[in-house]
Amino acid sequence: MATKALNFKMDDVEIAEMKQVASVYNITLTDLVKEAVKAYIADLKKDPFYRLTVNVMDASEEESKEVLDAIESLSDDDMKIETMKHYNI
Repeated sequence: MATKALNFKMDDVEIAEMKQVASVYNITLTDLVKEAVKAYIADLKKDPFYRLTVNVMDASEEESKEVLDAIESLSDDDMKIETMKHYNI
């Protein structure tokens, strides 16, 4: 797998805190950030908003707005999954 470099800026205090945590666990700062980002992305992908919109990337602007408006109007009860069916397609 190819790797690429990524630059980003953070406050000095946050960087120092990350370095301290990484040193306690004897891992590199790069590995600490990579694992944190992976965990954060995994959490975002579990979010109902992501799950409901990820498959509409090719929708028109009007279709996207319609879907997003419908999602934003849902209550927590509307988004609760009562049962789940699996279909083999």
